Amino acid sequence: MLSFESVLYIAGMVGVAVFAISGALAAAEEKLDILSFVLFATVTGIGGGTVRDLFLNVPQVFWVADPFYLYTTIAAAVITYFFSHLLVSISRSLLWMDAAGLALFSVLGTAKAMAMNVDPVVAIAMGMITPTFGSIVRDILLGHKLVLLEPEIYVTAALLGGGGYFILRGVLAIDEVTAILLAVAAAFMLRAAAMIWDLRLPKLKDPINP
Repeated sequence: MLSFESVLYIAGMVGVAVFAISGALAAAEEKLDILSFVLFATVTGIGGGTVRDLFLNVPQVFWVADPFYLYTTIAAAVITYFFSHLLVSISRSLLWMDAAGLALFSVLGTAKAMAMNVDPVVAIAMGMITPTFGSIVRDILLGHKLVLLEPEIYVTAALLGGGGYFILRGVLAIDEVTAILLAVAAAFMLRAAAMIWDLRLPKLKDPINP
């Protein structure tokens, strides 16, 4: 049976690949060259995890300690470059890949922080930072509206993933793998529902003039 560390490693690699593909799809939308695909795949795939590790004062950032994460982003970029033309809708595919990455990284960011015995609020915050930072940089570089500023629920899904994992694992003491699967599923389903049915939280209304 796989150890918890192995499960985290595999899930982390999948998360990096998924987010890297979303970055490459963003480059495909702009019809950029293959090196730009690699750039956006890398920034999106490892950006959030890099910030997380820096905040947590990890001795070596994860992709420096294990360059295979970097190789994964490059492979994802190259594959997307050659096959993105087969997609019916690049923009819609980008949103779905981003949703999958959001769900995975919100949980994995919290799990890594919890393993370092940080404060619970910090752990959940890491679960919100890990999936969003790479997407922020991707959208800024491309001049797109930030995905987390879209009206549909986004950051709330990350909060559900990270907070859900903390409750399942840290409070209810459910086994690690089950907690990860349930929390990832919950975060993904909330984001998916927001995309399909245009779910959104109420906005601050303009103040009433006297």
